[in-house]
Amino acid sequence: MTAQQKLAYSLGADLGKTFRQQGVMVDAQAFGRGFADALAGGALAMTEEEMTATIQAFQQEMVAKQQEYMQAQAAANKKAADAFFQANKGKPGVTTLPSGLQYKVLTDGTGPTPTATDTVTVHYRGMLLDGTEFDSSYARGEPASLPVNSVIKGWTEALQLMKVGSKWQLFIPPELAYGERGAGRVIAPNQGLVFEVELLGIQPH
Repeated sequence: MTAQQKLAYSLGADLGKTFRQQGVMVDAQAFGRGFADALAGGALAMTEEEMTATIQAFQQEMVAKQQEYMQAQAAANKKAADAFFQANKGKPGVTTLPSGLQYKVLTDGTGPTPTATDTVTVHYRGMLLDGTEFDSSYARGEPASLPVNSVIKGWTEALQLMKVGSKWQLFIPPELAYGERGAGRVIAPNQGLVFEVELLGIQPH
């Protein structure tokens, strides 16, 4: 293949891979014809209105499929989270609060307890229920400074119970984490989370 042919093939393969990953199945022959016709600048087999309507209908179908997938994923994750928290509450050292938040004290602290309006300094690790780590201040090599009332609900509740010097393991149900919306590509809808949180200090106002 010439350099121009290699480029053309690479672009086509990359687009095809993207379509396959997104579940978009197209007629390769018709796709190639449309691409060639448009590239040549000649007459097209469809009017602009027909093409616009076809693409809009396709986009609506893809949005509906994505919503259906997200709803199914949210339901499955909620079921898995409910089973996890039900089993976890009977484990030694685990305390379950009325909100559904569960925690286990790893290290007792003796310092003051923050309020909702405080900003705290913490080290933490965040994991999915299967143990997959998605965030860690330890890995970054420096603690984080966070306003108590600007984090997920499970953190806000737990931090106001901890004393400086404490290290807790938090088991946070979906409704106290990111709920049905999830967060990015890692935290799916209705996913329960586990954190190890070390409260290092309360920043002065």
